[in-house]
Amino acid sequence: MLLLALDTATPAVGVALHDGTSVLAESRSVDARRHGELLLPAVDRVLAEAGVRLDDVTAIVAGVGPGPYTGLRVGLMTAETFGSALGIPVHGVCTLDGLAYAAGLDGDFVVATDARRKEVYWARYTSPRTRVDGPSVDRPADIAEQVAGLPAVGAGARLYPETFTDVRGPEHVSAGALAALAAERLADGAELPEPRPLYLRRPDAQVPKNYKVVTPR
Repeated sequence: MLLLALDTATPAVGVALHDGTSVLAESRSVDARRHGELLLPAVDRVLAEAGVRLDDVTAIVAGVGPGPYTGLRVGLMTAETFGSALGIPVHGVCTLDGLAYAAGLDGDFVVATDARRKEVYWARYTSPRTRVDGPSVDRPADIAEQVAGLPAVGAGARLYPETFTDVRGPEHVSAGALAALAAERLADGAELPEPRPLYLRRPDAQVPKNYKVVTPR
């Protein structure tokens, strides 16, 4: 097994290579506006560090979000392209699950990432591997009672300390954790979901309403 994991669902652009036992190489950059520029060079660095070629990879793992439309589709389209070109499977993993797995907390906790528009993408967990609620998108004030007193992981939680009062690390998702979680689930015989994006709401960019149509005379 040689898994190449990609995630662009948050401002972090993550790539990792996992051999089914451990992470061989990993790269992460945080830049919300340059997913398309940063992803492929990161793939090249990770493969070079591990001393393997792209056609040695046996499967692709892609973070499916939730996340903003533009950033999220960069990683998913790249994963689909690699899978098609190499003839290998492409698996989806919820990005919030990767954060939960990396946090390694015992007992109930929540993961929250920035959804912009003064909202968060969030989910609730009872262990690093068990999601019991979500993912959802909400204003922090609207879920304050649901998350009160619970440890919280992720950059979204850091933005709203009045709602998430016990913030823990990590702040950003790790592609290495995403790959490790996928490898664990595959080894257990679990069927991972298709790499379909979790947008949870419409894109920020919208077609203007009531725009004036200009026709030739």
